[in-house]
Amino acid sequence: MTKGFFVFSSFPANYLNWPTTLPFVITDPSSSPSPESGSTISRAVIKFRKRLYPLQNWQMISTATNRDIEVAEVVDTNIHEVTQESKPSVEKSRGGWKLALVLLANQGLATLAFFGVGVNLVLFLIRVLDQQSATAANNVSIWTGTVYLFSLLGAFLSDSYWGRYLTCAIFQVILVLGLGLLSLTSWLWLIHPHGCGGVGNYCQPTSKVGVVLFYLSIYLIALGYGGHQPTIATFGADQFDEKDPKQQSSKAAFFAYFYFALNVGCLFSNTILVYYEDKGLWTMGFLVSLGSAILGLVSYLAASPRYRYIKACGNPLPRVAQVFVAAFRKLRVAPASPDNLYELEGTKSAIKGSRKILHSNEIMFLDKAATITEKDQTAAEKNPWRLCTVTQVEEAKCVLKMLPVWLCTIIYSVVFTQMASLFVEQGDVMESHIGKFHLPAASMSAFDICSVLICTGLYRQCLVPLAGRLSGNPKGLSELQRMGVGLIIGLLAMVAAGATEIARLRGVIPGEKISSLSIFWQIPQYVLVGASEVFMYVGQLEFFNGQAPDGIKSFGSSLCMASISLGNYVSSLLVNMVTHFTAKGGDPGWIPNNLNEGHMDRFYFLIAILAALDFVVYLFCAKWYKGINLQGSEQEIEIMENQKGNGLQGYEQETQITETQHESSSIHGKPQDESVLNKV
Repeated sequence: MTKGFFVFSSFPANYLNWPTTLPFVITDPSSSPSPESGSTISRAVIKFRKRLYPLQNWQMISTATNRDIEVAEVVDTNIHEVTQESKPSVEKSRGGWKLALVLLANQGLATLAFFGVGVNLVLFLIRVLDQQSATAANNVSIWTGTVYLFSLLGAFLSDSYWGRYLTCAIFQVILVLGLGLLSLTSWLWLIHPHGCGGVGNYCQPTSKVGVVLFYLSIYLIALGYGGHQPTIATFGADQFDEKDPKQQSSKAAFFAYFYFALNVGCLFSNTILVYYEDKGLWTMGFLVSLGSAILGLVSYLAASPRYRYIKACGNPLPRVAQVFVAAFRKLRVAPASPDNLYELEGTKSAIKGSRKILHSNEIMFLDKAATITEKDQTAAEKNPWRLCTVTQVEEAKCVLKMLPVWLCTIIYSVVFTQMASLFVEQGDVMESHIGKFHLPAASMSAFDICSVLICTGLYRQCLVPLAGRLSGNPKGLSELQRMGVGLIIGLLAMVAAGATEIARLRGVIPGEKISSLSIFWQIPQYVLVGASEVFMYVGQLEFFNGQAPDGIKSFGSSLCMASISLGNYVSSLLVNMVTHFTAKGGDPGWIPNNLNEGHMDRFYFLIAILAALDFVVYLFCAKWYKGINLQGSEQEIEIMENQKGNGLQGYEQETQITETQHESSSIHGKPQDESVLNKV
């Protein structure tokens, strides 16, 4: 195999009328390759920068100091031409924190727009549409669940066809249309007389046209925000290169700041907008949300030339289905040993745009799909429904391994969803006056937001360094550990809410709707929910995005939102079941229309018990889980070893070289070493 190479230093492209992109052959003057040795000649592509210099002399790469050239990509040694597929899918000169900040601002504006509608929706349904408390709470839970269910649709389109950028843009347009329709509908058909819908000021019966347009608009908002949410999180993470250790740590920090930006957007909608909506100025609140969504869309589009793009990897559903079909077709075949499983030669993955995934020892049954039989060897063409690569099998395994952990997060989402429904209804029947100023019940969620903002800073600045020193993990706590802590804190929040409700009922004055207990007794339950979010939802974003294979990154992020979705549906189911079983024989039940006659505290304690049981199951799932193992991590180790062996220790940041070795296997092979040549 040839070792070492010379490069021609940078010079103006028009100096000799040469093209700006030139192929060159890596050779070693001290050795000559022979066909008999099975060695191959590596090829690479050198792309000259715009800023070029006069002709300079030849230099050895190990002593080169000129940084005016950069390597676009090292082409696989088995390929003798530079094809379209060999071009880099990501432009390294783009992205970074500047673009990530634009996306964080976009997330904050979109969240402000969404929660300007969602945070007070339960009171809108009661005061404007004249719905009962339980009915309104269920409708809000179903709507919120649908929002995050649409996140799966957005993730699918992003990973499969549209890519992250286009998916975010399209769903933001849908969000703007939904908010515009809602503003128009409330103005023309719902808010009559003007200013109705405030405290004690109910609106006139609404027309069927107004109700239909109202539900159409809020579900357009659900579609727009739901499809946008997981994709913008993944698109923001795409702005950092995982191969760069510094950017890899920045990517981990991005998810914490992403949730921070989300809560900053909530802070405005949950304080200022809620106050005006509580006064009956619903249309104005919806128009402010519309303006925020438009501003977010415009800023997003304005930064388009500088984003770091990653192409869609194709529809993952057929790939996953092929693994299961191939495994069942070989039901009576024993899985082959890991070294004999089918995989493509070289560094190219069978999944477009994805890195190879190394074999794991979990769910060994699916290894049958990559086991080579006599029929596979004699077939004229490889049938993907009979024989799959190891990477394809591991992608399916990753999905299956994440599901138990994901299912355990649903009960926590039941805890979280109470803030938008029962917490608000509870606060609405508590003493909420500060002098003559009336504090809207929905604005109490500002304490949740402040808790998130404060706990995020404390976690990043205090807990991570401390836990890192104690555990040896630079992240402090692992993602799974953080999610477990979040589940425990959420359980405590339900206990606090139940205790507050007991105290509220004791303060009820006969014949009065409002309890004498101050609404500020809700602060502990809101603060505890906020603290739990920092551990649970930030941990989820990091965990599912990091453990998802390259081809389904947005799907990984959407699992966090889908957990919230199912949590809302489970909450609605629990409310219906509790109402059905407790409201019998003249008993008003736990959650009646008049909360002073019920026992909502028992409902909170029921959720706490379910959370405790869920935590026990979660411990087993977290202990069983084994993380994804990408081939790239092995390549980095190989790079370092080769650098030391070639005496290049002093140039680790300038040159990275790995010899490529040619495998002669025709139908299966082990992962090859990859020729890597980073920026010089």
